[in-house]
Amino acid sequence: MLLQSPIIAFTILLLVIFTVPPIFEKLRLPGLVGLLIAGVLLGENGLKLLNSESETIKLLSEIGKVYLMFVAGLEIDLEQFRKTRNRSIGFGTLTFLVPLIAGIVVGRLFDFSWNTSVLIGSLLASHTLLAYPIVSRLGVVTNEAVTVTIGATIFTDTGALLVLAICVGIHGGEFTALSLITLLVGLAIYSAVVLFGFDWAGKEFFRRSGDEQGNQFLFILLALFIASVGAQVIGVEKIVGAFLAGLAVNDVLGRSPVKEKVEFIGSVLFIPCFFVDMGLLIDIPGFIKTLSSVWLAAAIVVALIGSKFLAAFFAKLLYRYNIPEMLTMWSLSLPQVAATLAAALVAYETVNPAGERLINEGVLNSVIVLMLITSILGPVITARFATRLTVPQADWAKDKLSTWWQGDSCDVDMDLDKQTQYPFTVVVPLYNPQTQRYLIEMAALLARHESGKIIPLAIAKGHVQMDDPRLKIALDQSQQRLNGILEISQEFGVEVSPAIRIDDDVALGICRTSREQNASLVVMGWSRNTGIRARLFGNVIDSVFWSSHCPVAVTRLLSSPTTIQRILVPVGDLTRQTIGAVRFAQILADANHAEVVLLHVGDRRTPEIQVDKFKSQLSAIASESKLQVNTDIQTITSDDVARVIIGEAKTFDLVVLRSTRYRTAGGLAVSEVTSQVIKELTCSIVLLGEPHS
Repeated sequence: MLLQSPIIAFTILLLVIFTVPPIFEKLRLPGLVGLLIAGVLLGENGLKLLNSESETIKLLSEIGKVYLMFVAGLEIDLEQFRKTRNRSIGFGTLTFLVPLIAGIVVGRLFDFSWNTSVLIGSLLASHTLLAYPIVSRLGVVTNEAVTVTIGATIFTDTGALLVLAICVGIHGGEFTALSLITLLVGLAIYSAVVLFGFDWAGKEFFRRSGDEQGNQFLFILLALFIASVGAQVIGVEKIVGAFLAGLAVNDVLGRSPVKEKVEFIGSVLFIPCFFVDMGLLIDIPGFIKTLSSVWLAAAIVVALIGSKFLAAFFAKLLYRYNIPEMLTMWSLSLPQVAATLAAALVAYETVNPAGERLINEGVLNSVIVLMLITSILGPVITARFATRLTVPQADWAKDKLSTWWQGDSCDVDMDLDKQTQYPFTVVVPLYNPQTQRYLIEMAALLARHESGKIIPLAIAKGHVQMDDPRLKIALDQSQQRLNGILEISQEFGVEVSPAIRIDDDVALGICRTSREQNASLVVMGWSRNTGIRARLFGNVIDSVFWSSHCPVAVTRLLSSPTTIQRILVPVGDLTRQTIGAVRFAQILADANHAEVVLLHVGDRRTPEIQVDKFKSQLSAIASESKLQVNTDIQTITSDDVARVIIGEAKTFDLVVLRSTRYRTAGGLAVSEVTSQVIKELTCSIVLLGEPHS
């Protein structure tokens, strides 16, 4: 009776979600595999601690299922899709139709009905960009083949869900041509309402609500569940509505802090609950019995791998891609997780009036095997061949001549800037008296080098009544923080304009001041607020990164910046953000007569010619600077990037890193090299964040 308590079940789920995925990730296995296995062990065939029929599990699993598809829609990069729209549609058609046909053939070979066979085909037609973090880390996202594959996801997932909706409708009972037309027309109208209506409503609400992130978060959740309910009203499975809702609010959210919160809630709670429930549904005796005759599972796996390869091969012939590009497209489209698992569970739970399921337990188990194999195989192949991809030179050459703080990211109206030349300005928010001297020194070094000025800034938290005694105390404390700043700045001979601002939000106060002063850079101290609360509600640094109009340098300085003599800059790719980090290091090195080392940690399987080409491009970027700075380039091959950076940094005074986050389409966070490096570095750190990064 105790185990039937919803609180007990929820506690067990939280314990599993908290402990199991990290263990499997240390074993180099996807965390979701661990959640599936945990579901099996805790279910009816194991310890019987969880029951898939309980209302608690059902509710959390249902929410997790729609959340999974919602996040899949959210994480489709519409900007990338627009860049290569025609080719994305072309490859999307190929990688949808070829697996669909292969799945239908497999279904008919094993004597399934035409409806079930088409459904099996649709399960193979979609794909999950599980290996996206790998191509992002390698810096080859701008390669056309990668961009086309990312864009194709919107086509394959949408098509697969539409086929699912039709197959579920046909299986539900008497289905005539008229009812099919009615369903399609209703689906078309519903899709238009969700995609355009929710997009418009979301932009209007976000515009009117300003910075009220709580209400914006609730609006996004409401949109998700209204779309899911609406899908059921017109006779379509709710995951179709969830996916369309994700696409609809994609542009609305952009890369805002609200999107981080939406994904965070899904990735740490609801989506893992869905995978645990999938494990609870696996009947071990039935699973073993089904797979004792391995032909169905083998046929589905071979059909998926072969058909995805054929689709990539046809795209190679059609668009003249080379072999590494073809193999990368193939590997990126292999993993079957989000849409496949959600659709398979829906099909398994769909029962017609005669009591027959749309797909039987054998197909469901085969899909789980398919998910396990492809979620491991896809990323492995991607890591093997994506290292051979090349990025068009135009992607970095257009940035290499621009000075680090100039460009589109720093000011919207560049024409106005040309008419009104503003001095190089560094805003320095001050809060901790123990660290503010080093912050001012860092800002002063940069400002002196560029003949600019610094603006030390103290934020006083606002109150409704301006005569509130608490506000007076806050203003006095702010003034105390600014005392002594003039003395420090005079040591460097730079202009100083201290400022105190009253604002309800510290981060927005910093960003508004930097915008008003047309700042070129914001230099901040390190925040230790990096726990669950910071991930859920965000911290000041996250908010400043999002809202700032110019680059932000977050510093953890262990000694005076004037003593820095050796600067290490890890370089993973050739992007605008990389160039920004190199320029920052070179400016600081020139001010201190210091040395800069650019460190590239490459994959062991990367061809030598590719490494040499990368070094020559990096050398060209470094030499474009007019500064007379000793800049060396060092390349090391290793599978553990973080460990190499940490080891090399022991002989350096400062490491300049970039702020980057990676996520999978399944909503499960991927470990970041930057996070590990920050935790273990024993020298000073500068973490550079570009606007909207």
